[in-house]
Amino acid sequence: MSLATSVSGLNQLLNQLQSPLLLVFRLYVAYVFFLSGLQKINNWDMTLTLFEYEYAVPLLPYDLAAYLATAGELFLPVMLVLGLGTRFFAIALSVLNIVAVISYYEALAKVGQVTPHIFWGALLLTNISFGAGLFSVDHWLKGRHRD
Repeated sequence: MSLATSVSGLNQLLNQLQSPLLLVFRLYVAYVFFLSGLQKINNWDMTLTLFEYEYAVPLLPYDLAAYLATAGELFLPVMLVLGLGTRFFAIALSVLNIVAVISYYEALAKVGQVTPHIFWGALLLTNISFGAGLFSVDHWLKGRHRD
């Protein structure tokens, strides 16, 4: 077996793994953010208190920031799971992730929780770069509109 044949086979295998990996990335990030949104709505008074006194969301009143963050954490993951508007909604979730780190960096850094945000950002960046893959509404819609 030649080196070219081996490299070609490896490339084929990696190409076949791309869509399943993109799906796993979408599902994992969606789970993390959706769970955070559920925690916020399950204790809304605490959420408002945290946004007022702990989180320093720039440019927004604390209550508006709380509503926007919670809505984003509940809506955007659903779109990722479906793979609908994946690149757009992955960008939106990335913005939410970045704002969370900027707003709460000092506290996150104290407990070593910046790294998970970087990891989630990398997974989102993968979906931004490559789209949702074969297992998505985006792919299904693209196939229907090729006429």
